[in-house]
Parts: sequence; structure tokens; C-alpha cells
Amino acid sequence: MPSSLPHLCSLQSFIAITIILYVYLTLKSSISLTRNVILQQKAELAPPRQKHYEDTDLPSATASLPSAKDTRLAASTGNLSDDFQITWGEWHASIVDGGKMLTLALDQFSGSGFQSKREYLFGKIDMQIKLIPNNSAGTVTTYYLSSEGDAHDEIDFEFLGNVTGEPYTLHTNVYCQGNGSREKQFYLWFDPTMDFHSYSILWNLQRIVFLVDGTPIREFKNMESIGVPFPKDQPMRIYSSLWNADDWATQGGKVKTDWKSAPFIALYRNFSASACIWADRSSSCDSDKGESRDWLTEGLDRKARERMKWVEENYMTYNYCKDIYRFPQVLPKECTITES
Repeated sequence: MPSSLPHLCSLQSFIAITIILYVYLTLKSSISLTRNVILQQKAELAPPRQKHYEDTDLPSATASLPSAKDTRLAASTGNLSDDFQITWGEWHASIVDGGKMLTLALDQFSGSGFQSKREYLFGKIDMQIKLIPNNSAGTVTTYYLSSEGDAHDEIDFEFLGNVTGEPYTLHTNVYCQGNGSREKQFYLWFDPTMDFHSYSILWNLQRIVFLVDGTPIREFKNMESIGVPFPKDQPMRIYSSLWNADDWATQGGKVKTDWKSAPFIALYRNFSASACIWADRSSSCDSDKGESRDWLTEGLDRKARERMKWVEENYMTYNYCKDIYRFPQVLPKECTITES
């Protein structure tokens, strides 16, 4: 028996090395596949003209809306490397085309994310995003502003994936002092995977407005006068991530992520920020007196409100202000004003 021990040890070593080699080659293959798909997406920056969903046409008031390519909405500040840094999933995220585009990828091994190098306290933020095509069920692509800590403030865009042929759900939320029970959800009136579209946040002392291709879809007003918290004291960074949330994201978690479709890729470009930069406990808006800051007092005129009403009537799928099952006793204070 003792003479067989060296052979047994050799066999065990061989099996261990084989397992390690298999895991290494699997990871290497996944990373290589992710990179190849990113390069393929990069080569498709001029996709065919998208076909909008045909449920309803925009009202005439939107005829003059700028498109996703209109520089008034999303003028590139130049190199995205100057504005953002990859924060996780390093092998699944990259800044390409000389800083003109940023890619996030998700596979069964990892998601990815980035954040802004600067903090902002009020501003108008624009980013063009092209979402995951085909079967994106189980995935969540986020783009949001957030401060830090348990009592943080946050302004959210979240894109919940779906099976091929079914629409994305655009989930929005506003956190104030750590409370984020202010969700509103929408379908989009176009296919967000066929081309880049602009997603914007207007944030000033009077209101927060969510916009898609220049169309306002939601407004959250400052109603501190009636005791409703409003994000105004905490500077926030811009964050984005791509991750797996198939326990809840698609049809309440009934549809799981199909990893055979991985890697999933989201593309970002043409970032623009007209904003007050927060650094060294002071705001750039306190010193740069010569710069135009119309966004600091910008609101919604009659035509903008007509467009927002059109979105609410045709594409809103959930509104916390109408959820009497969730709030059986009394609706949140802001709902009694905005929904009256």
C-alpha cells in the first residue's frame, strides 16, 4: 500500500491542475468574448434608422423637439476619460474611440460600472445611451445621481430588461435623506436598443425633471413648505452600472437571465453637464459669475407640460401616488398636491 501513495498524490495533483486550467480557460474565453462583442458594437455606431413603436404619435407640440443627435441636448465635452472612471468590473468596461464612447458589459462572471470624477450640486446632466438589444431579461442598466451615506439623496434612471420583442421598463425614483419610495415607471415610445437616445436630469432648487430626448416624463417639485424633503444639500456624483437582477427585474422575477445571450453590452456617449461643480466644500457657481445658468431657474412651460401629460397618459405603467394598496391609510404628501 505505501508504494501506491506517490501515484495517488500524482493523480490528485493532476486532477487539481486540470481543474485550475479549466477554470482559467473558461474565464479567458469569457473575457475574450466580451471584448469581441464590445469591438463589434463599436463598429456599429451608425445603425439603421430606428422604427418607433406605433401605439401613439407625439402631439404636435413635440414637432420641434431636438433629436438624440442634437448638440443642444447632449453636446460632447470631449474625452469621457476626463469625466468618468471605471469603478468595478474592470475587464467588462472600457472607454474607447479616443474617449468618445464608454461601454459596460455583463456576463455570468461580472457586471460593471463607472462614476464621475466630480461631484455636482444642481445642474442639467445629459447622456446618450444605447441599451442591450434582443433578450435583455434579468438585466438592469442604471444611470443616476447619488450622494453617499445611509441618509443619501439620489435621482434614478433604471432600465429594466425584457425578453425579445417586449419593451424595456424605465424605472425612475427620487431618494431624499435615504427614503426612495417615490417610484414611477414608464414604457418608451421607441426601441431604445436601435440607436442612441438622450436621457437627461434637470436638478435645481425648484424641481427635478426627468427627460427623454428632450421630452419631460416626470417632475418632482420642491415642496419643503409642506414638509416633503427635497435633495438640495448633498452634492452628488453620476453613476452607471450594468448588473444582473433576475430575482425581480423582469416580470417580477419570473423571467431569468439567459446567459447564453451574454455578454450583454450597453453603450454611452456625448456626456454633457451644465452644473455647479462641488469641490473643497464650495460650489463653482459661487465664483463663476459670467457663465449663463438658465437651468438654475428652468421650469416647464405649457408645451412641455402637454408633452409630459401625453407620456403620463400613454406610457406610464406605475405611479406610487396612485398605489392605494401600498399606502392604504394616506398617500404621501406630495401626491395630494401633484395629483390633485
